[in-house]
Amino acid sequence: MSSSILPAANAVTIYKSVGAFGEQKYSQTPPQDATDVIVMELRPDGRTVDAGQMSGQTDANASTEQSELEQRNAELEAKLRAKEEQDLAQRCQNLRTNLTNLSTGERVYEKDDQGNRKYLDNREIELRRETVQKALQQYCSGQST
Repeated sequence: MSSSILPAANAVTIYKSVGAFGEQKYSQTPPQDATDVIVMELRPDGRTVDAGQMSGQTDANASTEQSELEQRNAELEAKLRAKEEQDLAQRCQNLRTNLTNLSTGERVYEKDDQGNRKYLDNREIELRRETVQKALQQYCSGQST
């Protein structure tokens, strides 16, 4: 029973850090002017004592990693919003083009699955125009024309 407790009791604390020139340093004493300090406990058999994924990291490292993660998330959210706004602007432009085409008074047609033209009568054109106008009001009211 004492042999199973003995390795954990004889663990050595090691400080892993990054030096001023980017080199990795290992020490049994806490580093004075180092970044990315990780505290590890080494057992006599060479394995580390696993106290959890985030254990041993300094608070400064954790807050730096958290702020970098928050910044990355903010950048990704901004890119996503910009893409959504661009997509909406394109859809609104397509709706405006469709409305213009439906309002010209010329013959309007649709193509079926085989590529054949089907000309719309005046009532079908009017229904399509109303549908496009509703979509413009619903989705594009804040968009510039």
